[in-house]
Amino acid sequence: MTTTRLRYLVRSLPAPVLAEVRRTGLDAAGQPVERRRAEGGEPLRCCLRDATPGDLLLLFGYAPPIPAGPYRELGPIFAHDADCAGPAAPGGYPADWRGRPQVLRAYDGAGRIVGGRRHDGDDPEAVIAELLADPAVAQLHSRNVVYGCFMFTVVRG
Repeated sequence: MTTTRLRYLVRSLPAPVLAEVRRTGLDAAGQPVERRRAEGGEPLRCCLRDATPGDLLLLFGYAPPIPAGPYRELGPIFAHDADCAGPAAPGGYPADWRGRPQVLRAYDGAGRIVGGRRHDGDDPEAVIAELLADPAVAQLHSRNVVYGCFMFTVVRG
């Protein structure tokens, strides 16, 4: 997505990772995935929108894409149980998640946290631009404010 401030890309859960979870039924810790029907509102990392009531979902542990080390975390995420179309606007900020407070954590190329900032969701591009202006930052991870769960990755475009 191109903005007046910065060119960046939002990356959803990598399709090969999700395909492997679906194929094996195991998460990043080797634990069985949970299959469930959505109550509605669960943030889906495959298509970067909220689930609608009745959607078939997977709940599983995921380790976001940074090198192995002390800052690499494993946490719960939701995705569709079956293939979906992916994000409505690939590469852009998820439209359905505007207005949702999030934390953006900045990581360097070695996978170390080098900063971060909370935003209210109304102008995430301003916070993305501010954090990516630091040349030490290799990627950002959007995190849920309440639960701390990984939402998506942001990289320079």
